[in-house]
Amino acid sequence: MQRRPVQSSALSSVGYDPDARILELEFRENGGVWQYFGFPSATFKKFINAESLGNFFATRIKGKYPELKVKFAH
Repeated sequence: MQRRPVQSSALSSVGYDPDARILELEFRENGGVWQYFGFPSATFKKFINAESLGNFFATRIKGKYPELKVKFAH
């Protein structure tokens, strides 16, 4: 999945596959990459346009979708 760089203190890049409904996030702190499943495209639009991606993640994504770590920290 292609990720694009984002302006965020928490995240370095974000990717989304609307057909599979998978959100992929690369975290700045440890370089880990996680995927979140069953992620609606309408919620992705809200997320990518949020004032704070880190806050949106913490309050509206973390712990609310099935997740899988796909890349471990360096």
